[in-house]
Amino acid sequence: MFAFSTSSLLLVSLLVSYLSISLAEPLCNGHAELCSRKYSNITFIGAHDSAFVGDSPADNQGISVTAQLDSGIRFLQSQVHINSFKVLSLCHTSCFLNDAGPVTSFLTTIKTWLEKNPNEVVTLLLTNGDRTDIKEYDTAFKSSGLDKYTYTPPSSPLPLDLWPTLDELITTKKRLIAFLDYGASPSVPYILDQFAYFFETPFNTVDSTFNQCAIDRPPNAKPEGRMYLVNHYLDKKITDGGVPDDVAKEGKGILDDITAGFGRAFGKRGFGDDILVPDREAATKTNAVAGEGSIQGQADLCKGLYGRNPNVMLLDFVDKGEGVKAQDVLNGF
Repeated sequence: MFAFSTSSLLLVSLLVSYLSISLAEPLCNGHAELCSRKYSNITFIGAHDSAFVGDSPADNQGISVTAQLDSGIRFLQSQVHINSFKVLSLCHTSCFLNDAGPVTSFLTTIKTWLEKNPNEVVTLLLTNGDRTDIKEYDTAFKSSGLDKYTYTPPSSPLPLDLWPTLDELITTKKRLIAFLDYGASPSVPYILDQFAYFFETPFNTVDSTFNQCAIDRPPNAKPEGRMYLVNHYLDKKITDGGVPDDVAKEGKGILDDITAGFGRAFGKRGFGDDILVPDREAATKTNAVAGEGSIQGQADLCKGLYGRNPNVMLLDFVDKGEGVKAQDVLNGF
């Protein structure tokens, strides 16, 4: 028979209470400290072209969208076009060459993940390559059921200091923030105009040092009052076009269309131009926390220019390197 003094029992009771409070402390995107932080004051590591997963030269990611979210990514970006069946689809510039499926399926995947992870806030940025009417996006969101989780600001554009905290977004069950680069409209108020809220740095970078943080879009934008997105993913040239001189001189008709389409689908311009593809081999270094050409390196350069950390840093191949660790570092953890 063991005897416990009153003081011992009190100590045990206090310890149990302390542990219960600690264990019950709410987390927002994995950190209690983020619960009270405004959305506009958080850095997110994003998956560039998140839907294009695979081993082909044009693919930008190595793991599925669900796996990206499971790993700690909370910002997803992808390109959208209308395919030959008139369906709003995730296409890497050309649906003919790289169609990752209907937007509705992509949105359903995100909704399913959000429902399984009730303390997480996710951002989605879609690029409207064909300038499709916003009504098509509204239909896709509503068909997937994701619209009911999507945040609508009380006014738009919302000033930086009026964004809700992550805890407020979680409490109100509005845990998706959706942006569209072109074609957003007040008629669909929960899909926000990217460039009313963000400026972004140049893309199609082939300089592995990432020694720049200029404002690329929207043209002539001022940094004040906007969040900002850094395109921190590396491309490489695989050819100068690969077209013989005699063919290039004539370069018209079907061959021109096919070659130009191939080049555009792989990232790039037209007939006879360089074709750029994601540099998968360099991703571990590109996605490192520190060092030349690293996430922190470019973030520090940008902070020196704009006085604050980037809100988003887009990466290819988020399963390589230390993107989620860099996200923690940039948020002060």
